[in-house]
Amino acid sequence: MKPTEIRELSTREIEERIDNEKSILTRLKLGHIISPLDNPMKIKESRKDIARLRTELRKRQLNEKKKS
Repeated sequence: MKPTEIRELSTREIEERIDNEKSILTRLKLGHIISPLDNPMKIKESRKDIARLRTELRKRQLNEKKKS
C-alpha cells in the first residue's frame, strides 16, 4: 500500500484497514508455523503496511490536537 493511497482514506477507513491487516498478519504467521509460506516476505509487507497506516493515523491525531 502506497502512502498516497493511505492519505486518501478517511480516519475510519484507516482504522478498519489496520484491523484487517492485523488479522491477515496473524493468519500469515500461523500458516507459516504450520507449513512454510510460498513467499514469507508477505509477513514483512503486512507489518510495514500496518506501520504505515498507524503512522498516518497518529499524524492525523496530532494535527487534530494542534487545531484544538
